[in-house]
Amino acid sequence: MSSALIHDKLFIKTFWEQKIHNHHHVTEAEEDRMKKSALTKLRDEWLVRLETRTKHLKNFGDNRGSNPASV
Repeated sequence: MSSALIHDKLFIKTFWEQKIHNHHHVTEAEEDRMKKSALTKLRDEWLVRLETRTKHLKNFGDNRGSNPASV
């Protein structure tokens, strides 16, 4: 095998190892950022608020419609 081919193989191997290492580093940084984000907590709080409001409105409509004397 010629030294040029060995050099090319080592260059390609090193290139892809660096790409994989960089991608792993970026992925970890993004996961850490997402863990620290308050967005998930805010979404959960808004879902609870919306569910509570929907239940309240449904109960209000059910109570109003079931009692004809109150109309």
